[in-house]
Amino acid sequence: MSLSTSKKRIQLIDGLRGFSLFGIVLANMLVFQYGMFGQSKPQLFGIDGADLAFHSFLFITVVGSFMPIFAFMFGFGMIQLSGRLKSHELRPKCHLARRFLLLLVIGMLHLTFLWEGDVLAFYGVLGFFLLMFLNRKPKTLLIWAILLLIGAGVLGLSASNPLDPATIMSSQMEKYIIQSQDVFSNGSYSEIQDFTRNADPFGEELDETFVLLVLLSAPLTTVPMFLLGMRAARIGTFNDPRLMRLSYLRRAAILIPIGLLLKAYGVLAPQLGAEGLFGIGIGGSLGGTLLALGYIYAFALLYARDSRLSLLDGFEAVGRLSLTNYLMQSVVCTTIFYGYGLGLFGHAGVFIGAVIALALYGIQLLLSALYLKKSPIGPVEYILRVWTYLTWNGKPRKNKRPRQSSRESAPNVN
Repeated sequence: MSLSTSKKRIQLIDGLRGFSLFGIVLANMLVFQYGMFGQSKPQLFGIDGADLAFHSFLFITVVGSFMPIFAFMFGFGMIQLSGRLKSHELRPKCHLARRFLLLLVIGMLHLTFLWEGDVLAFYGVLGFFLLMFLNRKPKTLLIWAILLLIGAGVLGLSASNPLDPATIMSSQMEKYIIQSQDVFSNGSYSEIQDFTRNADPFGEELDETFVLLVLLSAPLTTVPMFLLGMRAARIGTFNDPRLMRLSYLRRAAILIPIGLLLKAYGVLAPQLGAEGLFGIGIGGSLGGTLLALGYIYAFALLYARDSRLSLLDGFEAVGRLSLTNYLMQSVVCTTIFYGYGLGLFGHAGVFIGAVIALALYGIQLLLSALYLKKSPIGPVEYILRVWTYLTWNGKPRKNKRPRQSSRESAPNVN
């Protein structure tokens, strides 16, 4: 592989991480200003007309289709890091486990003290499970991913998405959402923390069997993207974008329409009074994943062009600081929408919220590029590397044990 091809591959991976954060902040903006459960209940916030149409548009094209890209890149990064560790004669599973442990800690701190929508803790826990697949063949990874996707599709054949408790509407849920409007928009930091930790959106109306089903089946919609990311790293899907141009195009042309159709069916059918239609939950259980894959290949096409788009530099800068930028999105948005800040929770509107998200991401594009001129690694990324390698420079320590020569290591056959 030529140096330019290798550089383009690395740029593409960073760009995909940055691109995923663009969609994540756009989707999370609904959670920041309506809550984890309120985002799916626009009628309780008086959302109608053009704002309701835009809400549906975001649920079809963005929500649930960019976080899977982040998961894909997480799996991809596992294989990349494992390869680097092996090249330094270090133990990949040991270092990765340490990395996942710190990711879990960061996620729990984020979840406990800042925002209820954290995913880093979940990724940290899931990382330990994914270690079982670290040395598996690409074919094995693909088979498992397909089987899990089929399982997610089967569950989605019900009249709602069984993996999403936010689809449940009850008197207790409605009461919780209405109460959250006042608490999050007017409450102090301590009042919001108390509400988040102690308020119950389900009450006694939530079936324990349903909870168990959600906990056991949630991996069906998340693990496949991790595994497909690992497989992509194994087989070199992004090693030579120009060579893969037609393959990217075919995959994007198939996956994006299918994903959009499935998600549109799941979002629009209930709004038209057809909540009980067969397979209406498949948009949430499978459509988002397929659309995410389509977005990945469509974005990769930008690196197969003869000329380079200047916007890609910004995506790559954001991607190189992905963890730092993800956490900063929470800091900024909770300050904008929560009562201890500007208190815009439930008041800005869907379209204005999207404008705020785009403005925030635009600032991150600028600041990330400026930061990387001063330092090659973000602050959170640096802490993660220091802990992973147990070195202050955040680089793998050299193995001090000299390699045995082939003659020394060969068994005595005399």
